[in-house]
Amino acid sequence: MLIELHVRNLALIEKADLEFGKGLTILSGETGAGKSILIDSINVALGAKTGKGIIRNGAEYAYIELIFTVDDPAKIRKIKDMDIALEDDGVLIISRKITPVRSIARINDETVTSAKLRSLTGMLIDMHGQFEHQSLLGPASHLDYIDKLSPGEITDIKKNLYGLCREYNEIEAQLNDGSDKIIREREADILRYEIEEISKADLRPGEEEELLEEFRRMKNASKISDGLSSAGNRLDDDGISRALKDVSDIANLDKEIDNIRSGLREIESLIYETRRSIDEYLNSFEYDQERFDQIENRLDVIHRIQGRYGDDIEKILAGLRERQERLEYLNNYDNVHESLMKRKKELTAQITEACDALTEIRKAAAADLKVRITQELNDLNFPGVIFDIEMKKTDKFTANGNDSAQFMISTNPGQPLMPLKDVASGGELSRIMLALKTVLADTDEIETLIFDEIDAGISGKTAQKVAGKLHIIGKNHQVLCITHLPQIAAKADNHFLISKSTDGMKTRTDIRLIEGEESVAEIARMMGSEITENVLAAAREMKG
Repeated sequence: MLIELHVRNLALIEKADLEFGKGLTILSGETGAGKSILIDSINVALGAKTGKGIIRNGAEYAYIELIFTVDDPAKIRKIKDMDIALEDDGVLIISRKITPVRSIARINDETVTSAKLRSLTGMLIDMHGQFEHQSLLGPASHLDYIDKLSPGEITDIKKNLYGLCREYNEIEAQLNDGSDKIIREREADILRYEIEEISKADLRPGEEEELLEEFRRMKNASKISDGLSSAGNRLDDDGISRALKDVSDIANLDKEIDNIRSGLREIESLIYETRRSIDEYLNSFEYDQERFDQIENRLDVIHRIQGRYGDDIEKILAGLRERQERLEYLNNYDNVHESLMKRKKELTAQITEACDALTEIRKAAAADLKVRITQELNDLNFPGVIFDIEMKKTDKFTANGNDSAQFMISTNPGQPLMPLKDVASGGELSRIMLALKTVLADTDEIETLIFDEIDAGISGKTAQKVAGKLHIIGKNHQVLCITHLPQIAAKADNHFLISKSTDGMKTRTDIRLIEGEESVAEIARMMGSEITENVLAAAREMKG
């Protein structure tokens, strides 16, 4: 849900900080006050193309920030799969800063591409009345709308179909892999050579480190021997012994001196032990030229293999096992191929059966959706409307079946059915989406809906119908709607008034939440007559 909108220096808006609640939120105001600027600001934050001309005159940049809360576990998983981090409380902050030279979009302070931004916002918000962010226009989404009418049955079939298709694709990949006999034999020859080379090296994890340590010791044998001998000779210097004798002679004169004598005895003992360790090392240490040559040759073998197959011995051995398995597969390709073809045939039959079952459910759901949307459109001042759903089979099956769907409409008698995106104006499209959202009010996953131009060309009973449907949708969704109709404004759970003012030098748009009698007065103004007590009373009655 969209909980906050912050705008700075966008067109006529100098500063706006709005908090949105649940239900139906109405945005109203005098013509020219800048109502659409607010919707434009949301659109811009969601990645709509814009230019530096949108920056408020005299400002260095424009800035828009949207704050959402996400609590749907499935949606949270999808967002995390996009490598987008959510705050612990499910807060998601989308911002966009526009300067004269560039535009920067961020999600939770991480700079993102426009494509990633669109992928995310498509899950959060549906915009209607403009030609951005409209899920209704894309035929790819029409099948999803149909599926929402039978979620239980369709979900089970899709889950099964997903597993079948994944196995089918894996088998296809295996069948294509090694299908050319000449290439297969060439690869087998290379594998045999590599397997023999790695196996012959008889590698062992940790061996290289052990050999290198021994190699360094033997290579520096003379330096080690000379250094230890010199150290031993220096330890033989009788300085500590003489110092201990001198202190022992006077230790009985002061008990503090006895502590010094104890320290010297510990030093003498440590020197003795160290000298013995040096002697033991020198007595056991010897240089063996034959062993040195063996180590050097063995390291050459290891390093040659590492140069060809990588530095990590464990990974080289893992690669050896993979090559052996691959060679076994190629050697038994004919038997494997026959088994795979048999399984592919079985899967094809199972997938076809699942797709056909999916198609039958969708046809029934589409027929139901067609009738219900037609009824809703008749209510929304589309006399003589014909709404249809064109279902076709595609050439290729997927985890979503092998169906395609296209919403078709004729808004005027005698007009042929055409794809929805080719015939609907902004106002019509908003009302068509309103009809669809009314039908799917309990199943639609997108929580926030924005309607602009929804009241274009309607009045009277139609306006009352639109208001009623917006109110119904508002029970399950957050709805933001710009309107000039009092019937719609009267249904508001939250009402913002947009006004324009000037100091003679600059013009600015102001937005504020109105309640109670102030909201009644705004509805009375929208009724289009002189505001009298009778008009105010009618506005109160309309507001209920």
